Amino acid sequence: MYDLTIIGAGWAGFNAALRAKSLGLKVALIEESLVGGTCLNSGCIPTKTLIQSIKILEKIKKAKSFGIDINAVAQPNFPEIQSRKERIIQQLRSGMESRLSGIDLLRGHAKILDSQRIKTPDNRIQTKNILLATGSRAFELPGFSFDGKKVISSEQILNLTKIPGSLLIIGGGVIGCEFAQIFSSLGSKITIVEITGQLLPGVDNEIAKKLETIFKKKKITVKTNTDAHSIDLNDFEQVLVCVGRSAKIEGLENLDIKTGKTGISVDDYLQASLANIYAAGDCTGKLMLAHFASYQGIIAAENIANPSNAKKADNPVVPSCIFTAPEIAFVGLNETQAKLNFSGIKINKFDFLGSGMARIQDEAEGFIKVISDEKTGKILGAGIIGPKATELISVFGLAISSGLDIKTLKATIFAHPTLSEAIVEALE
Repeated sequence: MYDLTIIGAGWAGFNAALRAKSLGLKVALIEESLVGGTCLNSGCIPTKTLIQSIKILEKIKKAKSFGIDINAVAQPNFPEIQSRKERIIQQLRSGMESRLSGIDLLRGHAKILDSQRIKTPDNRIQTKNILLATGSRAFELPGFSFDGKKVISSEQILNLTKIPGSLLIIGGGVIGCEFAQIFSSLGSKITIVEITGQLLPGVDNEIAKKLETIFKKKKITVKTNTDAHSIDLNDFEQVLVCVGRSAKIEGLENLDIKTGKTGISVDDYLQASLANIYAAGDCTGKLMLAHFASYQGIIAAENIANPSNAKKADNPVVPSCIFTAPEIAFVGLNETQAKLNFSGIKINKFDFLGSGMARIQDEAEGFIKVISDEKTGKILGAGIIGPKATELISVFGLAISSGLDIKTLKATIFAHPTLSEAIVEALE
């Protein structure tokens, strides 16, 4: 009899298993595919690995501006770029699996028989509690079925063996913009189609407009307010459809738990409608971010181990990161949200053109934008488009979580010359 059986070894399930083990629970972790889930195998890690390769390519192309003469013309070796990506994934997966010592990792599809019994191809399990961490899959847009050749998903594009001459990207969200960045740098002719009025729907309008301007400079065609069904697919070698993800919630009929339009219904403690069933990660249909899935998984494990001292999974300070060039990151409220919730707000901005380190690195495009309460000076949110935005945003995450105001953060001494000192400059 296990204390806890976790279905899914992605970021939520993996971290839940580690936490549950540390709290003394006997844990089984069931995975039908690969440890690491979407993030490691077909999401965060492989895309950022590709992005790192194109960053090197772009730097080499600009070497002359740094006073470096390179005789050969820099060209992408796509098979080797893909091989490096696979090596990194395998290395990280091996490391994750080694950390599961003391946890029973069971392979194969999990068939839930009832709230305390689960069957796999090789095992029948009895368990006191179940944590569902089944993840999500790419949403298939009606009229654009994935065939793996012409019309591909965000997972299938990672396994291409050659660079497409032209690529239509349907969906101008985070995934679409990152792949636009990757394949534009690799030489593809890119067109992005977005049905809403801006790239990155939901992101601060000023930041989204800046990215659109930068994309157009890179000769990436951006068509907002455009329905993909109006586009002639014959004009493109391949079509990438990335219009979001949907929760994997099949096979729950024997549990008779509540589900909603976006995923498994859970309360603030990540408990489903049956007392011993919990859910965490993408399958809950909340924020589909790996770091948020990890947070949920850990909270769920702690609540299962100590139900009398249960914690709410209600931390609203969740950073979002987009690895375009320049990078984008934001946390807390954006300008529109802040205006809806506060009677008066203050906007502070600093352009990276004024940053010594940004100039040194030749990455001076973009800005930092900070939103605060006009009355108290309390920091409500921040958005960054610029160099190392995905690293710098953590400072604002800490500031918002700690309830810091502009004056307190401004009093902090940042080293010079660094990108981070632009944070203080933005607060002046």
